[in-house]
Amino acid sequence: MSVDNKNSVGELRVKSKTENLSEIRDFVSTNAEKAGIESSTIDNIILAVDEACTNIIKHAYKLSPQGEIFIKIDYDHEKFIITIIDYGKSFEPESIPQPDLRKYYREHRVGGLGMYLMKSLMDDVKYTSIPGKYNQVLLRKNIRSD
Repeated sequence: MSVDNKNSVGELRVKSKTENLSEIRDFVSTNAEKAGIESSTIDNIILAVDEACTNIIKHAYKLSPQGEIFIKIDYDHEKFIITIIDYGKSFEPESIPQPDLRKYYREHRVGGLGMYLMKSLMDDVKYTSIPGKYNQVLLRKNIRSD
């Protein structure tokens, strides 16, 4: 499937509940398919978005189901961009150390790899926070033009 030169946009707004993660995954998948992205790359994008949204639910909103998550998708023939906005507690991504995966595996740890996974799966990850207002995660995946 080819994509014309103008951006196509999709938007989704959901409450910060883990039950809404499947709706988010479907939304991302549908738009990635429209952009002509191959299925293995779509799986990686979905995993990165899922990690970002799970972190928002757990950490920004402290599992409160009343928070809002806003997701916007833009794409053209070169890139697929997911913008995720929440209005919860912010954090400093620079404060998260690069994980020692061997030690992590030896200690049978669970969780804590969200930022590492997002950065590994996507071509660019940017986190912006305006404390007291909103947090934004921008995930970009480069795609080939036909």
